[in-house]
Amino acid sequence: MSASETTAAESVRCDHCMQETGRDTAVTAVIDGRKRYFCCHGCLGVYELVNSSSLEAFYRQRCDWQPGPPATGVKLRSAHFTDTVTIAGDEHRIELLLSGIRCASCVWLIEKFLAKIEGVLSARVNYATHKAVITWSGRKTKLDTILNAIRDIGYLPHPAHINARSTVFAEEKQDLLLRFGTAGFFSMQLMLFTSALYAGFFQGMESRYRVAFQLISWALATPVLIYAGFPFLSSAWRSLRRLTLNMDVLVALGALSAYLYSIAMIPLGGEVFFDSAAMIITFILLGRFLEAGSRLKAGNAMAELAELQPHEALLLSENGQTTMVPIAAVNPGDRIEVIPGDRIPLDGVVIEGEAEVNESMLTGESRPVLKAPGSDIFAGSFSMNGRLTIKVTGNSSTTLLSRIIKTVEDAQARKAPIQNIADKTAGLFVPVTILLAFTTFLYWKLSSGSTVTALLNAVSVLVIACPCALGLATPLAILVGTTAAGKKGILVKGGDIFETLSRTTTVVLDKTGTITRGKPSITDLHDFARTPAFLQHAASLEASSEHPTALALAGAWDSDLLKVDHFRAIPGRGVSGMITGESWLAGSEPFMKQEAVAITPEERFIAAKLEAEGKTVVMVACNGMLAGVIGLIDDLRDDALPLIEGLRKKGLSIQILTGDNRGVADYIAARCGITDVQAALGPLEKAAVIRELKAKGECVMMVGDGINDAPALTEADTGVTVGQASGIALESAGVAILKDDLRLINTLLDSSSKCFSVIRQNLFWAFAYNLIALPLAVTGVLHPIISALLMATSSLVVVSNSLRLKRI
Repeated sequence: MSASETTAAESVRCDHCMQETGRDTAVTAVIDGRKRYFCCHGCLGVYELVNSSSLEAFYRQRCDWQPGPPATGVKLRSAHFTDTVTIAGDEHRIELLLSGIRCASCVWLIEKFLAKIEGVLSARVNYATHKAVITWSGRKTKLDTILNAIRDIGYLPHPAHINARSTVFAEEKQDLLLRFGTAGFFSMQLMLFTSALYAGFFQGMESRYRVAFQLISWALATPVLIYAGFPFLSSAWRSLRRLTLNMDVLVALGALSAYLYSIAMIPLGGEVFFDSAAMIITFILLGRFLEAGSRLKAGNAMAELAELQPHEALLLSENGQTTMVPIAAVNPGDRIEVIPGDRIPLDGVVIEGEAEVNESMLTGESRPVLKAPGSDIFAGSFSMNGRLTIKVTGNSSTTLLSRIIKTVEDAQARKAPIQNIADKTAGLFVPVTILLAFTTFLYWKLSSGSTVTALLNAVSVLVIACPCALGLATPLAILVGTTAAGKKGILVKGGDIFETLSRTTTVVLDKTGTITRGKPSITDLHDFARTPAFLQHAASLEASSEHPTALALAGAWDSDLLKVDHFRAIPGRGVSGMITGESWLAGSEPFMKQEAVAITPEERFIAAKLEAEGKTVVMVACNGMLAGVIGLIDDLRDDALPLIEGLRKKGLSIQILTGDNRGVADYIAARCGITDVQAALGPLEKAAVIRELKAKGECVMMVGDGINDAPALTEADTGVTVGQASGIALESAGVAILKDDLRLINTLLDSSSKCFSVIRQNLFWAFAYNLIALPLAVTGVLHPIISALLMATSSLVVVSNSLRLKRI
């Protein structure tokens, strides 16, 4: 006996994990009357557990299983998972990433095993992402029980944090890149020899050269089919085992038919179609690789956002002591402390201290926001220069930051309704095509008596009908279109939103902070000549205040400001101070009356006239006498008129909805040339107006700031926010324009319109191609070589047509 034979005789495979182990050192057990071998006691334990749960069918149906040890020896700590658990009453829910999954049978085993645990309500495992979603009753079972159960049957659970998901997406993209790169490389070489064979078919070729080229083509097509096409072949095999038909069945059948038929034709002197088999695999891999890249980019963006939320917090006890604890240990109502330079770990309300807080990660506004007792504060922002005591209002899963991340994650799973056409068609297309190919084979076999002719025409049907173009028509166009829009700073949350945008008929605009600047500017200046340069004095006085009106007045004077002594601010009324020995006041008319400032009837008439025009009035007084009256208004943004002009050119109806008074609304509407304007509306009233428009058959796009306009943004067919509100807008808006530029709304509409024009062209081409080519293939008019060329051409047309969207 040779050394190798001796080694083989002395080794056995573990009955659970299939690892090779020595016969003498293996753990053995008699189970169901048969001696079993295991590499370790962990595998024996898993095997006994699976059998005792009546799930031994797992070992009979598992396929593509790669040897590997179970994770039974790993210790799990539920504390590492608690921050990923969401609780609604008694129902607990967790998302986990599972390592150790080797085939679809693993998914079956995990789901069935968990379903047997008392209290588990549901367990779903995604084979593609290895992500499990489990819900259970908190009264009947514990998280530890579930985690240990998964480990006990040989799989290791990991918290499904954003970073973990990005790792899965990265691995998926890398695998597809290797497969697509392999397919692309060999397909390019293959086409060189196929071109010669095409020429030889039409012009003639010596037998020795034809056979040599065919053998080389066979060698080049094999790694494309076996390695690059393995995901399609394995998916098709699983689909057939479950007695279901998916698109991978047709892909695999078309590729294998062309490949196997070509092998058979080499000794018979017939034509070969290895290029058809290779191109089928290569083009579909291209589409899947592009989609994987999009998911990875989105995952990376969310991972960067998730990193902004700390994992620990300084918990403040009743006696004033602080303890660093995981944020999962902090409950609503607890007090936490934040020191300068630290990020806020949880949403809450400031109860002590003052600090400037950078909230740019949520609002896009780089200017720090002053936080004082009573101010709301958000996880992920950070304190720049002060110590804060915060009363927590929620947990880690309910923070604004986590809701933003969840919103975007959910959007990644959404697809355009128009894609349902392709999906439904593909569901019928696969069995119909297989039936048609089989019928074609029978017809030609019976009518011509030639198996070669019958097989040739049947392969033509399968090759010509391969749904490359149909499968790529919608997702590739949406992917390229949304990516191109994203490079311009336009975040579209799903293909369904992109489609709805293309059908917009009415655009509703919020006023304050949307088409206006969001801060007042001076429109009227009435100087009563009681003192020189009263605006300089007003600006100097207001420069010490943080009120938006005060900032507008301070910014209106571009020369030196005067020194102010004894400054005092009265919230909601005005400010006072001493300038060059004189007493100066600036504020509202009630403030002037409170300070006993004399106001003449003429001065009061001027102020009343400004108020009637919807303007904010600031009175300025010196030594008890009115020095002047200033009118301010929140005026149009510079990019508002270009936006409105662009909307009009598209033939869209435009309305303005605002909570401001009628005077302000009419002033802004007149500046825009818009006649349809409604004023003094609350958030719910705005939403009601949009409901009325939709009831009339209008497709409404609402543009707002994403905060007080949230009901209207949600009610609209499409909600859009621009600039600094973009982060918060993810809660309610379908589109967030991250750059502070209203003109990008026109770009958004143009992009969606062009994208769905391309999709309609793609679908028309895909359907027309099959409707015309299939009958020709059935009747034997199209040779498989021509079929392959047409199939490749149809896919190239769809790809090139979709890539035009890069230029939007």
